[in-house]
Amino acid sequence: MDHKANRSHSDLFLVRVWRERLGEGRAEWRGKVRHALTGEVAYFRNWPELIGAIVKMLAGSEHDRL
Repeated sequence: MDHKANRSHSDLFLVRVWRERLGEGRAEWRGKVRHALTGEVAYFRNWPELIGAIVKMLAGSEHDRL
């Protein structure tokens, strides 16, 4: 029996979000996401960029799942 095939896989990410002051009363949310196992890091300025970064990191780690 192949125990590897029966094992579920999960990934762990650390997400940090902060408000960046742009001056003249303007501000914008920014963030950083790090894949805990690979150490890969991406920065983002909006939620779609965060999702895109996570999807890219997951696609890059799929070889480890096989």
